Amino acid sequence: MLSMVIMVVFIGFGEKMGERFLPLYIMSLGGTAVAVASLNTIDNLLSSMYSYPGGWIADRLGYKKALVIFTLVALFGYLLVILIPTWQSVLIGAIFFIAWTAISLPAVMSLVSRTMPGNKRVTGVTIHSFVRRIPMALGPVAGGALIGIYGEITGMRIAFSVAAVLAVLSIGFVIKFMPDDKVIKPKSKGFIKTISNLNKPLRTLLISDILIRFAEQIPYAFVVIWAVTMNGLSPVKFGVLTMIEMVTAMVIYIPVAYFADKYRKKPFILVTFIFFTLFPLILIFSKSFGMLVVAFVIRGMKEFGEPTRKALIMDLAPEEEKASTFGAYYLIRDIFVAMAAFGAAFLWNISPEANFIAAFIFGAIGCIIFAKYGRDSGLDTILEATAKQ
Repeated sequence: MLSMVIMVVFIGFGEKMGERFLPLYIMSLGGTAVAVASLNTIDNLLSSMYSYPGGWIADRLGYKKALVIFTLVALFGYLLVILIPTWQSVLIGAIFFIAWTAISLPAVMSLVSRTMPGNKRVTGVTIHSFVRRIPMALGPVAGGALIGIYGEITGMRIAFSVAAVLAVLSIGFVIKFMPDDKVIKPKSKGFIKTISNLNKPLRTLLISDILIRFAEQIPYAFVVIWAVTMNGLSPVKFGVLTMIEMVTAMVIYIPVAYFADKYRKKPFILVTFIFFTLFPLILIFSKSFGMLVVAFVIRGMKEFGEPTRKALIMDLAPEEEKASTFGAYYLIRDIFVAMAAFGAAFLWNISPEANFIAAFIFGAIGCIIFAKYGRDSGLDTILEATAKQ
């Protein structure tokens, strides 16, 4: 767990120095709104495509070897952006680096599942989520400062140079200090069979999650443009907003994990979905730094039950195929979300308000579905077993 934490902090800090400002970087290099939306589409599409192979590799090679391989792939993407300063190279490099979290997440969840006992899995996932927010809070501030000092193009290349160095250091740390893990031979031999692991509670969660991610991803790539270009914030102030979001998330993680491990998971997940839905609605009225602070606090609150949701997926997945099932879930989810992310450009070209309202509507539908049909791995399961007896 400690080795994983160090890797997440190193890679996360380097990645978030530049990732949040990529839409500005693309436009400064001559890209259009469609190019920005394409970046977000690539992020979601590759997140979906990489999730299942990431889980498949982690189940067969072990999480240690898998994490090293995935970081090498990201490093190659960083080098492309550093060496070739064009918006096309950013989109190509993103194929390799922007989905590091997605491809590595099944391996990390497998590590947590094997390391932490069943009644502490939410806590284990929360540790990962908590430390991941440290670089997510500090990275954009550092990246915004570099852009303010050196300009959008040179500042971004410096940010990705730092990311490349930290990736190399993290690989060395994991190789030296993370113990080798025992590989459990999976029963399934293909994606179709892994899909069958998605039982009814997982499918309901998946459908709700897809709609909620529509609410997140439709405005996602355009939030920085809304704040910086349309409402006059400096990149440094936008970095501060991101830090506020991450600090808000970190403050609520530990108490939520404590109660979610003891009680039902569904209420915590539902509250998370509600905050996802509220953020784009609040953005419509956020045209000053003060109102944007309120919006980003709400955005931070959307992490209220995210570790709980991930732990619920792991609870419901078969023991010997947790990483693969987790990856299959994310593959299906993010394929649909990628479509919404690309369509976001056309909504944005109509008006920012059209983009934000459409996101809110999708989120509201997702909340209603989960509130009515969502299930729990804890109390619901116990009650069902008792009724059958």
